[in-house]
Amino acid sequence: MPSPRPPGTDAPATCEVPHFGPVRIRGARHRLHRLVRHRERAVALGIAVTAAALVAAGPQDTERARGRPDRAAPGEQADGAPAGRHRAVETVTAPVRIADAATVRLLRPGDRVDVIAAGPAATGGDARVVARGALVTRVPAPVDPAEGGALVVLSVERATAARLVGAATAERLAVTLC
Repeated sequence: MPSPRPPGTDAPATCEVPHFGPVRIRGARHRLHRLVRHRERAVALGIAVTAAALVAAGPQDTERARGRPDRAAPGEQADGAPAGRHRAVETVTAPVRIADAATVRLLRPGDRVDVIAAGPAATGGDARVVARGALVTRVPAPVDPAEGGALVVLSVERATAARLVGAATAERLAVTLC
């Protein structure tokens, strides 16, 4: 019986790796110099790509995901348009004076409210909804309690903000929580 060989002697013999010259890409030096010379373009391109990525990964509509009663049916938007078509809506912040200050004290930023305008009782006192599902962004502390009512800052579409301002000049405004 032959004697066992020491460990590692059964491995094949090593071979040398031949020397290779450096790998060069044709025109790379020229491209690098051109990029350095046009640094502003490169920065602008980087900003544009970053902005596109941020828009694509933008905030999701978390209110609809939580099963809000105002959510749209599957396959359509809240305005009834098909889901594939998006409508650009610009929102603005609108400070609104609500007639009942005690109601405003119940509000917190993030609440959704409907704003209702009521005319004077002498003219029939008809009430109408001026804004639906407005987002409360701030509830400032009252400055002068003698003013009557309280201020609340709402985030609404630009057209809705115009209706709110118009209603606030002639009617008393109230809110209901959504």
